[in-house]
Amino acid sequence: MTKSKPSAVAEPPLRSGMENSERLADTVARRLERLITRKGRSLERIAELSGVDAAELRAIVDGSTAATIAHLWRIANAIGVPFGSLVAAKERSGVLVMRKASPQVIGSQDGNFLSRPLFPYDSARPVEFYEVTIAPLHRERAEAHAPGAKETLVVAQGEIEIVAGREPPVRLAAGDAVDFLADVPHSYRNLGETPAIMFLVMSYADPEATIDD
Repeated sequence: MTKSKPSAVAEPPLRSGMENSERLADTVARRLERLITRKGRSLERIAELSGVDAAELRAIVDGSTAATIAHLWRIANAIGVPFGSLVAAKERSGVLVMRKASPQVIGSQDGNFLSRPLFPYDSARPVEFYEVTIAPLHRERAEAHAPGAKETLVVAQGEIEIVAGREPPVRLAAGDAVDFLADVPHSYRNLGETPAIMFLVMSYADPEATIDD
């Protein structure tokens, strides 16, 4: 996802929550390396297709740099895999607990948009679930996702404006929900002066099985 410059009156970026995400960066690095090998493409070719600088991509794959949401969406689209296959816990059986005190969060480069995966990735069930936090007065712009991708979200705190493609803006208060096709450019804007929180479900029309841990 790409970002816009936050308003001058916005609070500092939402850096808390990103401090405990080293394991997520390791997971992303490991899965990207495996995917690139499986797809038979070079780092240079993935960089060309995604628009991510080759040096940045190499640093993400070797784990020395944490990827942003924008990086990962572009890489996932370039490789042709669901976003969740890169960031979500991989758990085949049993009970998976994700503690609030130890979140694994991925964010925008400026830290104004944080996304916390709340699901184990399962290619047979192409649904992803996230807790999203948006800084005060911040607008986050997202590029078009895979064809047929849908987003369903419910606002838990604050007031948010959603714009999907050429549709008119939709304003949502706490408790409101919206469902839209996300295969067009879209954006999320926090209309308030305190952080807004929403829960987002992503579903795909034609998912591809990707990785075995």
